[in-house]
Amino acid sequence: MKLVCVQRYLVITFHRITQFDRTLWNDDYVEYLFVSAKTQQWRNSIGLMRLTKPTLFTNMPVTCEDRDLPGDLFGRLMKEDPSTIKGAETLMLGEMLTLPQNFGNIFLGETFSSYISVHNDSIQVVKDILVKADLQTSSQRLNLSASNNAVTELKPECCIDDVIHHEVKEIGTHILVCAVSYTTQAGEKLYFRKFFKFQVLKPLDVKTKFYNAETDEVFLEAQIQNITTSPMFMEKVSLEPSMMYNVTELNTVDTGDEGTSTFGKMSYLQPMDTRQYLYCLKPKPEFAEKAGVIKGVTVIGKLDIVWKTNLGERGRLQTSQLQRMAPGYGDVRLSLEMIPDTVNLEEPFDITCKITNCSERTMDLVLEMCNTRSIHWCGVSGRQLGKVSPSASLTLPLKLLSSVQGLQSISGLRLTDTFLKRTYEYDDIAQVCVVCPYMSRET
Repeated sequence: MKLVCVQRYLVITFHRITQFDRTLWNDDYVEYLFVSAKTQQWRNSIGLMRLTKPTLFTNMPVTCEDRDLPGDLFGRLMKEDPSTIKGAETLMLGEMLTLPQNFGNIFLGETFSSYISVHNDSIQVVKDILVKADLQTSSQRLNLSASNNAVTELKPECCIDDVIHHEVKEIGTHILVCAVSYTTQAGEKLYFRKFFKFQVLKPLDVKTKFYNAETDEVFLEAQIQNITTSPMFMEKVSLEPSMMYNVTELNTVDTGDEGTSTFGKMSYLQPMDTRQYLYCLKPKPEFAEKAGVIKGVTVIGKLDIVWKTNLGERGRLQTSQLQRMAPGYGDVRLSLEMIPDTVNLEEPFDITCKITNCSERTMDLVLEMCNTRSIHWCGVSGRQLGKVSPSASLTLPLKLLSSVQGLQSISGLRLTDTFLKRTYEYDDIAQVCVVCPYMSRET
């Protein structure tokens, strides 16, 4: 019996195999099998190779000027070279494909595909042939065989073929175990197997940063770095939000009917290059009013990354659930619903505040407005706002003016809970630009 395993089989067919990588053989194990075969009048051998997709052939063009000694010799030789592109002989990239010269790399997220062939090299018929392929990882053992049923018989010079696929989801050492059991004509049951060890590498380095806005929005910045040795085509980088959020991608620029990617038309990521993706998450309407629920949400969602490498080889990664540090609002949260960007000097303007009870008890609130050097509040200070239930909120319109030009910070709001006699201070709530309406633009 002869077992041949070809990993990632090519779409190009070969009439014969011209070279074996001797490093993939276990010579001691093969020698033992041959010794066993001599005593039992059987020839058993196990061979295992890996084939990957080819790469485009590259050459090194050599040119010179016509007045140089070689003349047009180099030009004629490049035109006669079958590996060059006709009409573009000086390009390094050719039209031919090059077979892999080494084992290559297997990356996390790629699909592990293998072609297994069991061949009967003996002159006798064997029966009850069972081919089994298992993949051993650091945490589990997976059965990759398409069928677990034994083949009734295998005649001389015939073979049994099988194709297996597996999406690699773990990094580290993987061992492909190919085992064959069969029965001779004398009724003796024999068994042999081959171990194929390889490493799975990490293709991308993903880092995330969270920014919590005052309006309950969460901004996610994802930094993705290509840590392989070949360029990648980033087919898709999306964020799958958790059930409480809606997501908006901020990686395109609106240019009419369709948005243009901020990375250009060709989304390639060169080796060791890093790219930043930005997303905005907003609470769904049914959760937006539940301050206590949104306050404790730490799970945001997960990133889904799809890329392609040479000749369209596809890979996909999904991160684990991304978690943020929940912002601490305290017992009472004060946020601005509406504020103008620019106001006139010494002219009253309106703002709208939202007060939310983030505690688990009812509060009876009193509002106090304290003037600062530049900000002066208009209205009655010390007024009763009433009782606010847990997770409830109320909208509060306020009026104020500024007596100083420039960028001014709004401060001086105080909320007092009469039940516990506790005061909450709010300074630097927002900033507003104050301009003089009497000053001409030329001045």
